[in-house]
Amino acid sequence: MILDYLRLALATGLVLLPGHLVARALGQRSVSATIAWTMAALFLAWALVFAVHGSVWLAVGVLAVVAAGAATPAWRTGFAGLPREEVILLAAGVLLGLALWHVAGAVTGDALFHLGRVRKMAELGGLHLTTVGEFRDGGLHPGYAFPLWHSFLAVVAKLSGLDSATVVNHESSVLAPLACTAAWEAGVAVFGAVAAGWSVLAAQLGLFCFAPGHGGSWASLELPGTASRQLLVPAAIALFFEYKEERRWPLVAGLAAIFGALALVHPTYALFLLIPLGAYSLLRIGQWRRSAVAIGCAVVPTVAAFLWLTPIVSETVSHNPGPMEKARALRHYGDQLVVHGPDDYRLKAEVIGRGGAVAVAALLLVPLAGLALRRRWAAFVLGGFVAILALMLLPALFMRFSDLVSLSQSRRAAGFVPFTFAFAGGLALLARYYLFVPLGLVAGILFQRLWPGDFAYGLREGGPAWAAWWAFAGGAAALVVGLAARRPPMRERHGLGAATAILFVLPLAVHAALAWSPRVPKDAHALSPSLVRELQHVPPRSVIIAPLEESYRLVAYAPVYVVAAPPAHVADTTKNRPYVRRRALLRWLRTNDPAVPRRYGATWELRDGRLRPLRR
Repeated sequence: MILDYLRLALATGLVLLPGHLVARALGQRSVSATIAWTMAALFLAWALVFAVHGSVWLAVGVLAVVAAGAATPAWRTGFAGLPREEVILLAAGVLLGLALWHVAGAVTGDALFHLGRVRKMAELGGLHLTTVGEFRDGGLHPGYAFPLWHSFLAVVAKLSGLDSATVVNHESSVLAPLACTAAWEAGVAVFGAVAAGWSVLAAQLGLFCFAPGHGGSWASLELPGTASRQLLVPAAIALFFEYKEERRWPLVAGLAAIFGALALVHPTYALFLLIPLGAYSLLRIGQWRRSAVAIGCAVVPTVAAFLWLTPIVSETVSHNPGPMEKARALRHYGDQLVVHGPDDYRLKAEVIGRGGAVAVAALLLVPLAGLALRRRWAAFVLGGFVAILALMLLPALFMRFSDLVSLSQSRRAAGFVPFTFAFAGGLALLARYYLFVPLGLVAGILFQRLWPGDFAYGLREGGPAWAAWWAFAGGAAALVVGLAARRPPMRERHGLGAATAILFVLPLAVHAALAWSPRVPKDAHALSPSLVRELQHVPPRSVIIAPLEESYRLVAYAPVYVVAAPPAHVADTTKNRPYVRRRALLRWLRTNDPAVPRRYGATWELRDGRLRPLRR
């Protein structure tokens, strides 16, 4: 374990080095800036790889050139030691990362999909965008058309010398210190107080790591969706509000870089983040020049990425769905919706607070932001909550939003209400009264008992619906009253607020410690060790015809293609046709019709656990 961890940490540090040097050269010393410029350097490197059909080594060479070019100007800016807070953060993050190693479990579910792409990028030459998928003749996935985050993992795999499966399984242990620091920097940038950064970090850990048990989503920081939410989104918030404070052009460039990365790694998340940031900018219309530049730097790369993705998205069934597809989506996600008909549905309010104690507490604290509306954080909280909850809870808005981004994605926008900032700001206001500090521990225990969260797939119980409606109605009322009244904002006590936040999250950490085990310790459909060894002798880029579950794992553990894969893990596009492929595969399994493998160019077959070449 320790040796593999050190190899992963060293390789990750080497991948981050060019971005760190560029950030230093531009006078930026934050981890958020390092993440932004690392993503920019990776985009440049892999755009060249895909353009000339190169390999991962070409990307490594480009990163080396970027690092060499930025080294001299970075040296001139000086390399002062890290602030004490960041040293503590990184050390705590390392300890958390080592703990996360033990809850990694087996690579299953969506992780197999991403592992297949990482493996092809790390092991194949002659790469272009269409060669990293599961089908030799398939199309691009609209969510990962440019596999930017996969490129990060592929370079880590190549530099560490570890198998791609090890990287996908354990890279979260190395990314934990970065996630901690990015969350803290976002809190400091929004509140303008160091202590508030600790409150936001405590809320982030309680919401996403401790409450779900088994490491929560932090056990899968290596996956694009989780990395976007826990790394890129906090970094983008930090850079956005840092620019609002300092107005330096390197921050503008860094902001554009991080939003461009977010739009490529998980496109809809960039759009979702723009909603609270845009609402905040409208509330601070008096600072329209700063807001216009910051929003413009976020919108331009996002729009550019969406324009590039438009032809790919137009090929998907879920985009602007017809009646049949809409009916299917409503049935599939019906447990999370209030449906009165095909033209009258919205998200259930229970979904909003399903994240557990911190989420419910944040919902209850939202109206308090009206007491400090002139503060930056309060405008961000009220604007973000009212705008997103209106999209989620009002049918007329939710239906149109779902048609735009698909129902599978629109539900996820509920997670982009600024929970952690409402939690930190509300507690900082309550902590003006010292009695509330020790009550934080009592409240944490009570909330954890009453609302531990609903983290299973779909929706079982969810959070309290009344809390979501309280946040929406109370936040809207607080917004109106705060704009109408011209009273000075109430003063926060961020130091005491941080102490209260930590005490509140402490019972959640105890709960996490009691459930600190892999969520999925073993893959029920895992390939046998002998079959994995046989795969090493199959030529790269071969097409294998095999049952669905085996096909899904063949792609993950060898740089090969398959005839079909489970439709739930394949983009439903006109080129992929996952359901047509599944029907053809089932026909082959039933009749052994040679026309099926011939049609899809299969040269190997897997039946009854035996892998063998197909006869011509």
